[in-house]
Amino acid sequence: MNLILFDQPKVHQQLRPVTLTRPISGIRTGILCLHEKWERRFAVTASFLTEEYLSDKFPVKYTSDNLYVNASLLATDILVQAILGLNSGQVLKNNEKVLAWKSELKFAFGELPVGLEVVEFVGQVKLIAQLPDLFLNNAEEIESDFKLLTKGRVSAEINDQHTVVYGKENVFVEEGVNIKAAIINAETGPVYIGKNAVVQEGSLVIGPAAICEDSMVAFGAKIRPNTTLGPVCRVGGEVGNSIFHGYSNKAHDGFLGNSYIGEWCNLGANTNNSNLKNDYKEVKLHSYVTNGLVSTGELFCGTFMGDYSKAGISTMFNTGTSVGVSSNVYGSGFQEKFIPSFAWGGASEGYQAYRFDKAIEVINATMARRGKQLTEIDLKILENINKS
Repeated sequence: MNLILFDQPKVHQQLRPVTLTRPISGIRTGILCLHEKWERRFAVTASFLTEEYLSDKFPVKYTSDNLYVNASLLATDILVQAILGLNSGQVLKNNEKVLAWKSELKFAFGELPVGLEVVEFVGQVKLIAQLPDLFLNNAEEIESDFKLLTKGRVSAEINDQHTVVYGKENVFVEEGVNIKAAIINAETGPVYIGKNAVVQEGSLVIGPAAICEDSMVAFGAKIRPNTTLGPVCRVGGEVGNSIFHGYSNKAHDGFLGNSYIGEWCNLGANTNNSNLKNDYKEVKLHSYVTNGLVSTGELFCGTFMGDYSKAGISTMFNTGTSVGVSSNVYGSGFQEKFIPSFAWGGASEGYQAYRFDKAIEVINATMARRGKQLTEIDLKILENINKS
């Protein structure tokens, strides 16, 4: 079986800025990225049918036994069984939504099958199709991934005598974790702490929550429910209903709620975001499809930040803010609700274009601190985003 996770063009646009640098299945929600959830269940490595400018980094692989799965789908055991039951020439649908199909043919990006035998899936289907779906599904996905990752395994012990654990049966700690004088409350949902993670003194972690491999919860942090810190993140202050994709920092005090922060981002000390309007009306968010504000249908909605972006000290993000890739945001007052990629400045001082060569220099300097650098393929992706 050859697993191909296909993006739908409009959905990929709807999930920007998070998907500007990755296919939909590269998004993290719960503990794992979407493609990792499918790969673990199918015991295969996926390839990606996505935007052309991303295809060098995320190529598609075809064979004579191709299984195409909608990249927006959240994996469940029942859905996996239905997909595995498909024969070549069959397509699985749910109320006209194409979930998966099996074919020896090579389909192009944006192309859906016609003329195949339809198999109707009767059951609940959840997809990541809009930005708020990321945090709205995070609690259930943490619980689902927790079961997937810990089944049949035994947690490492928490030996620190000054750490208090509630709901110990719902806590799983990988090897090499360092926890000191913290409070971990898993009575309301599981808490997963990845390999070599650090939870520093005075921290509070309330489940469902995930602290992934090599990440750190800083002194006195308050990690509220439904929060994910991806690999190699440094996070302090108060965070709730939010996801850090990986390699991103918010090391100091400040509030972040109902948000998604991409890779290689940094939020300066006392950076805060609003996630609820004073008039309690539905939050509007910038759409890359309409190039304007659209209603999310949600009362709580925070900040969505693309990869490599940074916020200066005491930055304030408005309710429902979209920040593109590699932007440097700073200054007094609330920032604009939409900050495009490669922008430099703030609402009070004005935004200007961030010199591309300077932006790449800063990105490489940031990545060098973790022993990494941009590849030529990464540079081409960033050039495309900068020109678009």
